[in-house]
Amino acid sequence: MPPKALVRLKRVFASDDPTNEIGAAWGWRELLRQALATRDRHTAAHRLFRFYDACATANMPETTRLATTIETWGARIEAFLLTGVTDARTEGYNRIIKQLKRVGCGYRNQTNHERRIVLPPRTQHEHRTEQGRDVTI
Repeated sequence: MPPKALVRLKRVFASDDPTNEIGAAWGWRELLRQALATRDRHTAAHRLFRFYDACATANMPETTRLATTIETWGARIEAFLLTGVTDARTEGYNRIIKQLKRVGCGYRNQTNHERRIVLPPRTQHEHRTEQGRDVTI
């Protein structure tokens, strides 16, 4: 961040954030951003330690939850940072399939059930029109 913008940001925090919660949240975000911005494992580990330490020092439910989430997903985050490969698309499809399975227990026809899984979910505006009436899949 350019020095001029940082001065402006500090001025806004001083005038509009009397409890310093917004400024602290911005600080935690910056610590996490710095940790995730590096490709070097040693530097990333050091920066993550600083992030976890700041979250523990804050002793707030929000920071504890954020630190726990980052720690839970740490191996996948590290793999993505080192390789650039993610399994987000697969996880997204798995989530959709699980949701459809929960909703679709009442299907009488296997073809309709498979069609719901294979085809992406559609919004109300993406209806197919068949013989002048709206049909959803």
